Amino acid sequence: MRAHVWRCWALSLVLWVAPAAANCKLSRLLELPVTMVDMHPMVTAKINGMEAQFIADSGAFYSMMSPAGAEALKLKTHAAPWGLEVKGLGGAAGGLSVAVVKDFALQGLTVHDVEFLVGGSDVDGVGVIGQNVLRLGDVEYDLAHGVIRLMREEGCSRANNLAYWTSGTTQNFSMIDIGNTTPLTPSTAAVAYVNGVKVRVMFDTGAFGSFLTKKAALRAGIKFDAPGVVREGETRGVGKTTVSTWVATIDSFKLADEEIHNTKLRIGDTDIDGETEMLLGADFFLSHHVFVASKQRRLFFTYNGGPVFNLASSTKVLSATAGAEPPTEPPAAAGAAPDPAEVARRGIASAARRAFAPALADLDRACELAPSNAGYRYQRGLVHLQLQQRDLALADFNQALAIDPDLVAALLARASLRLAEGNSAEAVADLDQADRAADKSADIRLRMAVSYAEADRLYKALDELELWMANHREDARFGEALYQRCWVRAVVNDQLKGALDDCNAALKRVDRSSDHIPEILDGRGLVRWRLGDYANAVKDFDAVLKVKPEDACALYGRGIARLRTGDTDLGQADVAAARSQSQSLVANFEGHGIVP
Repeated sequence: MRAHVWRCWALSLVLWVAPAAANCKLSRLLELPVTMVDMHPMVTAKINGMEAQFIADSGAFYSMMSPAGAEALKLKTHAAPWGLEVKGLGGAAGGLSVAVVKDFALQGLTVHDVEFLVGGSDVDGVGVIGQNVLRLGDVEYDLAHGVIRLMREEGCSRANNLAYWTSGTTQNFSMIDIGNTTPLTPSTAAVAYVNGVKVRVMFDTGAFGSFLTKKAALRAGIKFDAPGVVREGETRGVGKTTVSTWVATIDSFKLADEEIHNTKLRIGDTDIDGETEMLLGADFFLSHHVFVASKQRRLFFTYNGGPVFNLASSTKVLSATAGAEPPTEPPAAAGAAPDPAEVARRGIASAARRAFAPALADLDRACELAPSNAGYRYQRGLVHLQLQQRDLALADFNQALAIDPDLVAALLARASLRLAEGNSAEAVADLDQADRAADKSADIRLRMAVSYAEADRLYKALDELELWMANHREDARFGEALYQRCWVRAVVNDQLKGALDDCNAALKRVDRSSDHIPEILDGRGLVRWRLGDYANAVKDFDAVLKVKPEDACALYGRGIARLRTGDTDLGQADVAAARSQSQSLVANFEGHGIVP
């Protein structure tokens, strides 16, 4: 890989005096506006003049794009250096290559002939900005205010507080030693304690949430068969497989002099890099203001308030006051009007922290300041949606789409609402518009396939699956896509041999502990029923029912398979049980000719 020299011009200078370091100066090299998207800190760059969104990922050693992202940006690729391997959640990234970007622009700074790794699973945006950019100087992460700053320090080797925002205040700060970094091992790492047991942590803004590895959890005395330890599902990273996760209550978590007691923590069944045992993810960075002082090998942080570990996926939102207030906003210049983009980013960050009251206040203000900005109305709609205020969410999505009819995210959000209301015709109109507006290789097409299937537009679902699968073969969700295609083909009674191959391939692709296994077996059982292989269909449905005894799909499938073999009493009992579980599911099957 060729090395590139980044020349950053200081945009502003912050002067302050710290104890025992009267000459310490911090200069701001680059300020990156950050918008939180699904707990990922997104920054905007330009690739050969085309605007693109990247995750600012402090856990990535190098900047990287997905194959679909490189395709969308019309970048040519060549083979990666022999032996190069990139590991993350889900194991090694597959299909590595390299793309050279002629002009890479980041907040007014343009660099030429920049190399990006290409490969792995899709993430939000087209890829990640990694440590080859973020380690150009010291780094300040202020995600609660929607900004990351690259900083240069002079004369600060003896400074004992580089959390400069606490200067002149009574705010407490914490400091912790971090490991030495090199171009090959640039991640920010330190030592923390879980239940009093030492664990090595990595500060990783690219991880949507913090989690502890299963091995470290066992070492810390967490028993997975204990009451209160709940299987949560699966997550994914750059690797080709998904990662099983649980949520458990821990007695304590200690980092420097900050200690939390009796808190819930996510646990993942994965090895991260051989040494790291815990990721402190975007939830930690939203709840803290962080300064990474690379030369000092120290990290300074202050607590913003609210939950340190965001377990939003397992938490039902009940009120607009959930979460905690964000830190006081930075003072604006005298007489200056608020910047709507800054206000919106702060509101979106508050929503990510589940502080919904200040989130709505900021997004209301952003919409007032920039009434023609569709994105701000869409973001406010998402907050209303999390608060289960569906009418207000729909009104915001409508307004956003009146401004920008091709805003794909808003189209899909409105389609989901309309599907939930039983309004399939208008939902399909939104999906069709999104289909026209989205890039053919877009990651969003997997979600579109699921929505089309929910609307019973199954051949359109197959079209979307084909588009997604053609461009995402190394993605951790490829096994899920195989299952989806298997299922849809079985329902429409088309390409059944291919459907059986899909389900068998999906079983090989996903981990044996995956939550998707019962779904895949349901699909394969249905394919076998369509093919007249009733005995093996019953075996698949039996396997599902051992794990999920009340699975309506498996009950109905086993019932109609038994009836086809003459096992009348047991078959009728299964069908009756399926009807009691989900009359609508049985009616849907019957509508597609899936009957005894």
